[in-house]
Amino acid sequence: MTRLLLASASPARRATLQSAGIDPLVVVSSVDEPAVLAAAAERFGTLDPADAVLVLAQAKVEDVARAVADGTPAELADADDLVLLGCDSMLELDGEVLGKPDDAEDAVRRWRAMRGRTGVLHTGHWLIDERATPDEGGAGTRGTLGATSSTVVHFADLSDDEVAAYVATGEPLAVAGAFTVDGLGGPFVERIEGDHHGVVGVSLPLLRGLLAEIGVTVPSLWRTA
Repeated sequence: MTRLLLASASPARRATLQSAGIDPLVVVSSVDEPAVLAAAAERFGTLDPADAVLVLAQAKVEDVARAVADGTPAELADADDLVLLGCDSMLELDGEVLGKPDDAEDAVRRWRAMRGRTGVLHTGHWLIDERATPDEGGAGTRGTLGATSSTVVHFADLSDDEVAAYVATGEPLAVAGAFTVDGLGGPFVERIEGDHHGVVGVSLPLLRGLLAEIGVTVPSLWRTA
């Protein structure tokens, strides 16, 4: 049986997978995101937002893969049935890339800029197949691959009071783009063009396609009890 390991602390990503019948293992990466992006920019030049989230997703899952290989957590040290998934999300607004707000003041500024306008939420996905290979008695490919989900988001024209009330909940401070579509921020998103799950943090159709490339089906990951 193949197990999916999510290299992300996001409760929304975990909940999305669980709602699709997959109970992922979770190991959180310790990646320095600004340092990763700076190194990528030095090597490749200025990154498009869709590429930036993919670079971060890859860095996160590779960090976790190294930790697992080194025996952290101990219960996974000898696992030979793991497929690892890393994700990262950013909002693009007028060519500017927005991750999590620095603080409440930053979140208020963000929402005053976003309200009544349209942005693109990019979510990078990267898979690493760590299953045993056929030579080792498994079906693994040792493949590593990724792709980005990009969804157009139309924001409502919030009043100053609505912005202040939403930021005061603390929710915008913990998420890329300072909004959710599946939480308190839902009423402030008028519509989207693209995959709803990609906005939440993990695109299920995109994940299905990536898994297919390494010979794994979504039903094979469904919980059995």
